[in-house]
Amino acid sequence: MAAAAVTLATGAGLLGPATATAAPPAPGTVIGTDALPPMAQLPVAASQSRITYWTEGPTGAPALSTGAVYLPSGTPPAGGWPVISSAHGTTGVGDSCAPAHGYDTTWLTRDYLSAWLAQGYAVVATDYVGLGTEGTHAYLHGRSEGRAVIDMVRAATSVTPELSRTWAVVGHSQGGHAAMLAAHQATDYAPELDYRGAVATGTPANLELLLPFGGPGFPNLGLNGLTMFAAYIINGLEVARPDLPIADYLTPVGAALVKDSESLCYTELRDRAGAIGVGEMFSRPLNEPRIRDALRDYLAVPTTGYDRPVFIGQGLRDQTVPFPLATKLALDMEAAGEPVTFRTYDAFHGSSIEASLPDTTAFVRSLFETR
Repeated sequence: MAAAAVTLATGAGLLGPATATAAPPAPGTVIGTDALPPMAQLPVAASQSRITYWTEGPTGAPALSTGAVYLPSGTPPAGGWPVISSAHGTTGVGDSCAPAHGYDTTWLTRDYLSAWLAQGYAVVATDYVGLGTEGTHAYLHGRSEGRAVIDMVRAATSVTPELSRTWAVVGHSQGGHAAMLAAHQATDYAPELDYRGAVATGTPANLELLLPFGGPGFPNLGLNGLTMFAAYIINGLEVARPDLPIADYLTPVGAALVKDSESLCYTELRDRAGAIGVGEMFSRPLNEPRIRDALRDYLAVPTTGYDRPVFIGQGLRDQTVPFPLATKLALDMEAAGEPVTFRTYDAFHGSSIEASLPDTTAFVRSLFETR
C-alpha cells in the first residue's frame, strides 16, 4: 500500500473498521490532494496535481484510486475546460508502477497527453485501483478500470472549479480496454456528467477467446510480451476471483512469474519472463467452463450497448495487440449497429498513437461540438 494513500485515507477517517450504520463512500469522493512528483509532471500544463478518490474495486467493494489532473494554459471557456479522461497503457500492477506516483511513462505517452492540453482540453488521468493505493491492481479487469476512469472525472470536477462536466475518454493498449468499458458504462453510471464519446487505440479485445487455449504446449505466437501479459492477467484474476483455484492451473515456473508480477513493472517483468512461453506457465488447460466464464466476465469488451460515438484505431503492424483482435471488435460492433468509427494505420503498437492523432483530434473535436 502506498504510504501517501494510507495517510490520506486514515486522516479522513475512511479506512477505519466498518460499522453497521456507516454508508459506503460515494464514488468520486476525493479524500486528498497533493503535488505530482516531477516524473509525472507535464511542462505544458498550467497547473497539475494528484488526487486520491473513491471508486469501485475488482470485487465490487469501494476502493481507492489516485490520478493526475492537468489544466491547459489560458482562460477557461464559459462552463469550464472540456475534460479528456485518459486511460493509461500497461505499466504494471505494483504501487511503484503508478504514473501519478512517478512511474516513468514513455515520451510518447507524455507527448500524447500534452497534445490534448495544447488543444484546450483539461486532462485527468487515473492510475486505476491498486496502483499506488491499497491492494493489488487487477490488470484488464474491465468493470473496475472503466469505473476508475469515470470516477476520476467525478473526482476532478468536484475539486477543480475550472473544469466542465462535459467529457470524453481516450485510451491506448490497456487504456483502450479501459476506455471501451468506461464508454459502455458512462451514461448510466454517472448521469450527472455529460459524457460525449470514446477513443480506443491498440485495444486488447477478444482476449477471453484466446486465453482459454492456454495450457501445456501453447505455441509461441510471436506476440511481444504475451507471457508477461498473461502473468498480469492471471494475477488480476486471483484478485478479482479469489474463489477460483487459479494456482492449481500453474506450473512452478508460472506460479513464480505470477508472484513476480505483483511487484515488477512493465519492463522488469518483460525481462524476467524472457524466453518463457505461455505453455510453460500452465500445468493444465484453462479451457474449462468455470475458467472460461471467469475470463469472459473479467476481460470481455462489450460489442453492444454504446450510446455515444466510439473511435477504434489499430496499427496494422502491431505485434503486441494483433490486428485481428481489434478488427473483430469493430466488425461485431458495426454489425450490431453501434456508433463506431474504425481506422487502421501503417504503424506498430506504440506508434499507432501518434499515427492516429490527426483522426482522433478531429473525432474528439466533433464530440464536443455536438449537442
